[in-house]
Amino acid sequence: MKNIKIITCLLFVSAFAKAQQLQSYIEEAQSNNPEIQAFELRYNIAEEKVNEANWLPNTEVSAGYFVSEPETRVGAQRARIGFKQMLPWFGTITARENYAASMAEAEYVEIIIAKRKLALSVAQSYYRLYEIQAKQRVLDKNIKLLETYDRLALTSVEVGKASSVDVLRLQIRQNELQQQKEVLEEEFGSEQITFNKLLNRDGTMMVDVVTLMEIPSENAVSGRDALSLNPELLKYDKLYESIAQSELLNQREALPMFGFGVDYLPVSERADMNPIDNGKDILMPMVSVSIPIFNNRYKSISRQNDLRQQEIETQKAQRLNVLESAFAKAISQRNQARIAYNTQENNLKQAEDAEEILIKNYETGTIDFNDVLDIQELQLKFQLNQVESIQKYYTQSAIVNYLIN
Repeated sequence: MKNIKIITCLLFVSAFAKAQQLQSYIEEAQSNNPEIQAFELRYNIAEEKVNEANWLPNTEVSAGYFVSEPETRVGAQRARIGFKQMLPWFGTITARENYAASMAEAEYVEIIIAKRKLALSVAQSYYRLYEIQAKQRVLDKNIKLLETYDRLALTSVEVGKASSVDVLRLQIRQNELQQQKEVLEEEFGSEQITFNKLLNRDGTMMVDVVTLMEIPSENAVSGRDALSLNPELLKYDKLYESIAQSELLNQREALPMFGFGVDYLPVSERADMNPIDNGKDILMPMVSVSIPIFNNRYKSISRQNDLRQQEIETQKAQRLNVLESAFAKAISQRNQARIAYNTQENNLKQAEDAEEILIKNYETGTIDFNDVLDIQELQLKFQLNQVESIQKYYTQSAIVNYLIN
């Protein structure tokens, strides 16, 4: 019992270390990835547009000089100087700010989506690196096993219980495994560059990959209902809200604008007489109203906003269908990986039993090296399939996490 507890503890520590290691890579990628930085800059721009929304129409300042001065009772008017300021209807600026803020929120959701997609890409590449290294270890183990068989064959040739052809066949098999190992080394180098570039760092940097991964005895509970919280769907909610804010702004802009101003007219004194207020300058306050009588533009915008909201609802429904299909597929393939792993585990045990029988036969002098190669090839196949099943299980789990967590 004590040994079982120690093994369980070690497996738990190993799984925790694996998760922490991968999480640290994901955090590094999210901090350094240029695409994420571009999304964050877009969000900063959208946030700044909230400040941009707090504006008023330009103040109009005018000045004119009378070439032919009009005479009035108190003197001739020489010039006209005035200014006017139009103001939007009450609440228009607030509506404009709310619309800009809703667009910023939609941009923020894009950052979340981009980070989750990047995390998924990092995880998938990490599991691919694990698969390649695990296959290399399997090949190393089988190459050493063939070296043992090769020595047995040489001994059998010396005593006349085997032919040189058996030795050559074993050596050919070793060459094939060595070729597969070298091909995997090339694949690892390429995938390592891909992984490092996701983290925006030098492609030749070594990636520390966990040496042992196992399929857990039970799957984590995965509820389809959590799909509704996926940022890819929340994005449509934010866009829908932004259109609602756009409509509120449109309704405010369809209301009248009012303005105020003042005109100043300097007046020259009359020399031929001296009336009351002779030469008194004129100051004329003004109030104006801008009424959108021909408001087809605002009606059209309202209709467009309604159509855009309908479009977003249909897009969200379609995206939900896609996510549900992806979720079902990921769950199914994860279960398939578990089934395949268990099957290969049973096959591997039987192949090992067959190998043991062959080794015992060698002691009695009846070993058949053709059977040895067949069993070794089966063992290699089952071992590689197990590694692929582990990689597939964790890759599909990463997709499930992307969809519902």
